[in-house]
Amino acid sequence: MKTVHSKPTTHQTSIKKVRFQSEGAQLVGHLYYPPNFTPDQTLPAIVVSGSWTTVKEQMAGSYAQQLAAQGFITLAFDFRNFGESEGAPRFYESPALKQVDIQNAVAYLASLPEVDPTKIGALGVCAGAMYTLMAAAENDKIRAVVTVASWLHDAEAVKLFYGGEEGVKAKIKAAQTAKQMYADNGTVRYIPTISTEDETAAMYGAYDYYLNPQRGAVSQWSADKFAVMSWEDWLTTDPMPTAAHLKVPTLMIHSDGAVLPQYTKNYFTKIATTDKKLHWMDTELESPFHQFSYYDQADEMKEAVTEASQWFAQKLK
Repeated sequence: MKTVHSKPTTHQTSIKKVRFQSEGAQLVGHLYYPPNFTPDQTLPAIVVSGSWTTVKEQMAGSYAQQLAAQGFITLAFDFRNFGESEGAPRFYESPALKQVDIQNAVAYLASLPEVDPTKIGALGVCAGAMYTLMAAAENDKIRAVVTVASWLHDAEAVKLFYGGEEGVKAKIKAAQTAKQMYADNGTVRYIPTISTEDETAAMYGAYDYYLNPQRGAVSQWSADKFAVMSWEDWLTTDPMPTAAHLKVPTLMIHSDGAVLPQYTKNYFTKIATTDKKLHWMDTELESPFHQFSYYDQADEMKEAVTEASQWFAQKLK
C-alpha cells in the first residue's frame, strides 16, 4: 500500500505560544484556539500528547490543531527535557515525569479565563496515550480521555520489541550505568533516536515518519539523541494496572495493524467505568505498520479526530 504524505487541513484556527511550570521546570506549549474565538468565550479544553521522544511540532500539534478546528481550546506542549521546554538531562524519556507534566498542563489550562475548568479532556497518541491514561487515573480534573493508536506495554510486551529477556536486561543495565555516570560527573550518554544502520538506536528500522522531513523529521526534533538512562524508566513502566483506577469516560481508537492491539483491548476491558468505547479501524497493514499512519495520514487522522471530537463534545458538556 502506497503511503500518502498528506495531512488534513484546518481553517482559521489561531495559535499562541505559552509557558507554564511543572515541578520547577518551565514548559513551552502551543495553545490553539478555534475559528472565530472571542476573548469573552469560555470553552472546553484538551491537552494533547504525542509519542515518546517527540515535540509539539509533530503529531501532538497536528491533533491539537485539528481538534481546535472542531471548537475546543487545545494545548500541545514540549515535555520537560525536550524541545523548547526546560529540564535536564536533555532527551531523557521518563513516563513518570511525563505523567506529571500532563497533570500540570491540565492545571495550567484550568487557570485560563477562557477555559472552563470543569471541562478539560486529554488525548494521547502512541506512548502519549500511555502517559495520558496514567495521568487520568490519578487526576480527577481530567474529565474525558481519548487514546489514538495507544502504546501500552508490560514486562512481557517489551521483550517483543527490545531483544527478548536478555535484550531488556542489557538495556536496563546500560541505563543504570548511564544514570550513575550522570550522577558522578554530569555526563549524559546518548544513542540515536532513529537509525536504519545503528542497531543500538532507540528505534532501529526504516520508519518513514521519523526519517522523512515531510512527515515527522522536523527540525525541532532530535533524531540523534536519546538518553541511554531512559531505558530503565521506559522498560519498567507498566501502565496496565491503571485501568482499574480510570473512572472517566474513555474512548480508545486502534486497529489490528497498530502496535500491540491485544494490549489495548485488555486495557479497555479493565477500565473501571462503563462509560467507555473501543473504536476499531479497518486496515490492510500488519501490526505495527499502521501505527505510523495515525501520526499524520489524512484518512486515519480524519476518522480519529471525528471520533475524538464527538466524544469530547458529549462528555465535556
